[in-house]
Amino acid sequence: MAREINLVPDIKDEMIKALKMRNYIFFACIVVIAASVGVTLIFGLIAGGQQLARDSKKTTIDSLSEKLNSYSDLNDTLTIKDQLGNVSTLASNKKVLTRTFNALSALVPRGADSIMISELSVDLDESDETTQPIFTLEAQANASQEPFIDYNVLDSFKKSMAYMRYDYGDYVDKEGNVIPAYCMIEQGSDGATLADSDPSKGYYAYWTIEAEGCNPSENKKTSDYNTEEYEGQKVVRIWRKPQFSEWYKEHPSDNQPQVSLDGTVKNIEHFESKCISYQGDDSGDKSNPKWTDSNDCRLIHDSSDATEGIEILESSNGRDSSNELVLRFNAKIYVAPEFFQFNNSHMLAIAPSGRRNVTDSYVQVQAMFGQRANDCDKNDSACNSKNNSNGGGN
Repeated sequence: MAREINLVPDIKDEMIKALKMRNYIFFACIVVIAASVGVTLIFGLIAGGQQLARDSKKTTIDSLSEKLNSYSDLNDTLTIKDQLGNVSTLASNKKVLTRTFNALSALVPRGADSIMISELSVDLDESDETTQPIFTLEAQANASQEPFIDYNVLDSFKKSMAYMRYDYGDYVDKEGNVIPAYCMIEQGSDGATLADSDPSKGYYAYWTIEAEGCNPSENKKTSDYNTEEYEGQKVVRIWRKPQFSEWYKEHPSDNQPQVSLDGTVKNIEHFESKCISYQGDDSGDKSNPKWTDSNDCRLIHDSSDATEGIEILESSNGRDSSNELVLRFNAKIYVAPEFFQFNNSHMLAIAPSGRRNVTDSYVQVQAMFGQRANDCDKNDSACNSKNNSNGGGN
């Protein structure tokens, strides 16, 4: 039997193991160092590529910047862009000053009792959509009939403020799609709001249905509407209020114009009011209901300085340009801010019912203004006499 004899001392054996371990560690270090160098080279290539890309982009940007700055209209373009971004804000604060005349057509009475304006100023603050517009006017009340210097005219004028209303909203087609405001003609050539000779039918407007962008319905054609000719173009007449006698049906059928007892209109182009609501009562006659309307949009607003929305600053006797006795007065009238808002479309001032049919024609507006009345001469006993007034006033 063979035997193995270890002639290497134990210490030599430990040294050989240590040398082997050293070689392993040295090899591992070489591998780690090689890997590190490789990673470093990769990162260096990436960083170099990024730098080259940045330099290339910078060159491109500098070139484009130089080209952009060379445009002579750059400042105007940037200004327009900034303004376009603020269009909605500007529109919400924009006021429509021309509605003053529409408001005056409702405010100023004409006829036996009349008010003639000799001076008018309008205060519209466009910085705030809630600021209350103010009409400041110098005027004279008609006093050509007994008792001449008649404060009843002024008193009636003051009390009518509480009954002034306005209305606005949208015109819609048969399917209820809103028709753009620029597609509607609401005034004739004389500036008067279009109105039917029959007071029960009321106001209307013309829809220029064939104009570009004026037909919002995809399912309705021009032939689906009752059209007529107006100033050389094809239009559709749309009534401002429901035509109850024609549209109400006790047993409505499909696709026929109809208005329900709650005022809802279907299957016909119409006006959707933001202020006026309608209600029908068929308890007395099922086929012919009694219709009523309600309007909460008050044209003249109360303020801390005024009752019923009007403040009479002063009043006195005087004589007009025809040497007739008149009652001179100065007043401030506080108007609802919503009435002048640009975003409130198709605005219409409404006088107290029964007083008169209100329009805002150029002729009517012109007739509201006249020469300033003169102060009473000291020798004019009729003008200076207080016995001719009913004792009212400021």
